[in-house]
Amino acid sequence: MKKFLTLLFTIAVAALATYIYISVLKDDKAFDNSLVVKTENNTTEQGGQKAEQAAQNEGQVSQTGFAVASDPNARPENITEATIINGIMLANKKYPVPATFAPGEDPTALAAVNQLITDAQAQALDISSNLSAFRSYEDQETLYNNYVAQFGQEQADTFAARPGYSEHQLGLAFDLLDNAGVLLGSEGSSETNQQAAKWLEENAHKYGFIVRYKAGFEEKTGYQAEAWHIRYVGPEVASEIYSKNITLEEYLNVEGGTYNN
Repeated sequence: MKKFLTLLFTIAVAALATYIYISVLKDDKAFDNSLVVKTENNTTEQGGQKAEQAAQNEGQVSQTGFAVASDPNARPENITEATIINGIMLANKKYPVPATFAPGEDPTALAAVNQLITDAQAQALDISSNLSAFRSYEDQETLYNNYVAQFGQEQADTFAARPGYSEHQLGLAFDLLDNAGVLLGSEGSSETNQQAAKWLEENAHKYGFIVRYKAGFEEKTGYQAEAWHIRYVGPEVASEIYSKNITLEEYLNVEGGTYNN
């Protein structure tokens, strides 16, 4: 009888141990698994947020062509997209344009400048229908190199853009001439030429243009005054820039002035 009771006691202990394992240890393991699942879910969610942020950052870099405006490593040869800030495409001595960028004249800008010229001519102003518009990287390279050969690089940089840094490559800039083929407002030009340049300065914004390089802003733009050079930004932006009498750099809160090297 004593042996029988001992056997029953042993069986009972074993059963109790099995019950504890199933009820407690198994539940503990299930709890651990639930933590792992939650951790995985959190990791997935965080990973998704990081991926979304990375995509947004990539979009920002894509829009600007490079992450930092004055990045000294940004060159026309190593960027893939033109800089766009607040919907405005930019090219200056800090923001190059890809060497391969060749959109031709922007249709909206071209229509606007043609209307501007038509209206000016209707007022008997000395403005020609001929103009200097889009220039490819190669065209600008030839032009710039000719100026450097004639005046030296330091002087050439004050009035001519290096290839890949010209607004003309955007297809949004135009140089206007009088009927004798002289740039509007240029030194030594005729009285009728100067009158047309004055009208352009006072009315370009109505057509969506700014006179891009005005006297007094040479340090901000990096160029000598060019009364003939207009840049399309749209009527609303052009009117604001005109009324505030500021540069495009100031409007966009970016650097201009000099090259990084």
